[in-house]
Amino acid sequence: MSQLPVSPDTAEMPLVSHLIELRTRLMRVLGLLLVMFFSLVYFANDIYEWLSLPLRALLPAGSTMIATDVTSPFMAPFKLTFFVALFASIPYILVQIWGFIAPALYQNERRIAIPLVISSVLLFYAGIAFAYFITLPAILGFFTQIGPEGVAIMTDINLYLDFALKLFLVFGVTFEIPVAVLVLIVARVISCDSLADKRRYIIVGCFFVAMFITPPDALSMAMLAIPMWLLFETGLFFGRIIEKQRRQAAD
Repeated sequence: MSQLPVSPDTAEMPLVSHLIELRTRLMRVLGLLLVMFFSLVYFANDIYEWLSLPLRALLPAGSTMIATDVTSPFMAPFKLTFFVALFASIPYILVQIWGFIAPALYQNERRIAIPLVISSVLLFYAGIAFAYFITLPAILGFFTQIGPEGVAIMTDINLYLDFALKLFLVFGVTFEIPVAVLVLIVARVISCDSLADKRRYIIVGCFFVAMFITPPDALSMAMLAIPMWLLFETGLFFGRIIEKQRRQAAD
């Protein structure tokens, strides 16, 4: 497998050189963010329309989204464009982080870290996609149907944006559970058998965490807690494969 770019002799650098290297990589990240943002800002309103599509599709005839602040029609798409640029830049950001820390790792640690970094990126995007295409329409459909008769639904564009971004971030981070489980197993912090023995507590913990970071309804909680549990089981499955390979290598 090809190695990600690593600056030569980084491991031998004194502190000042490390700080210069860190500044250089931060400037590269900032430069890419600015390029991505200004490349997308022209399409800011289109991006917001795409984000709001699940809600607008459920609004009753004659209902619209509203802006309670005079600056919201400009600031909400502007803010969303920045986050889209940030999310799109994550692979490059991780490459820069990897280039900074890789010289301090042993060769076997690098072989493990590269697949984990790639998996983390893919899982983060998978979490966002799951939130947008499955969770968001289901939650919005639930909330728009349980309201009392005679109440017009007209959501503020800023409040909807904050709600959607929180949901994307929560699911993006949640989908990293398999990577976290594998890291703990590879680092020998905990074994697969120990995790399996604690399964009932982990399932309860998934629902407990989901209760606090999702909207206050059973549907939202279940749509986060159940994927969390299944992702844990996925990490445990691959962890058993790693432990099996480790035992075979030791024999």
